[in-house]
Amino acid sequence: MRTLISTAFISLDGVVEAPGGEPGYRNAGWTFKDIEFLPEAFEIKGREQQEATAMLMGRTSYEAFSPVWPDMEDFADYKVMPKYVVSTTLTEDDLVSNWGETTILRSLDEVAELKKTEGGPIIVHGSASLNQALADADLIDRYHLLVFPVLLGAGKRLFSTTDKDKQQLKLVEHEAYANGLQKNVFDVVR
Repeated sequence: MRTLISTAFISLDGVVEAPGGEPGYRNAGWTFKDIEFLPEAFEIKGREQQEATAMLMGRTSYEAFSPVWPDMEDFADYKVMPKYVVSTTLTEDDLVSNWGETTILRSLDEVAELKKTEGGPIIVHGSASLNQALADADLIDRYHLLVFPVLLGAGKRLFSTTDKDKQQLKLVEHEAYANGLQKNVFDVVR
């Protein structure tokens, strides 16, 4: 069974919306504002590219990333790995041609089947709604969280508000940095 890893830049109050400056959110770009850049705090992002063997995302994140990431040197390793987009509305004609193999999945059942295939970890970037649905379906195995010392109030959140049974997490890696960022890696306990 492949490991499904949710990775996120997240505010202390759980918001994950528009960390890089995506339009339409009043606090867009909050990861770059008023926080000193320390390369060591972002080491996990490079490691994710080296360890992941596929990327999974929702339609909205695909539409935000696909025009930009294929040509960015920072994301070169993602260009060559298989990508999967969970969407009921996206069509093959909507896919970009310069970002490698991309497969559209139509349901969480198809994500569950993907997890059963041979291969290494699958990384989920962005995709707040998809992350919530994956967590509710008990498909996420690990969280890589870079927690920013900021409270954003409103915005899309990583975690679902569904009334469900408690889900225990095990902290397997953590570090605090001089700029206030915290790295927290949690395995989902089953």
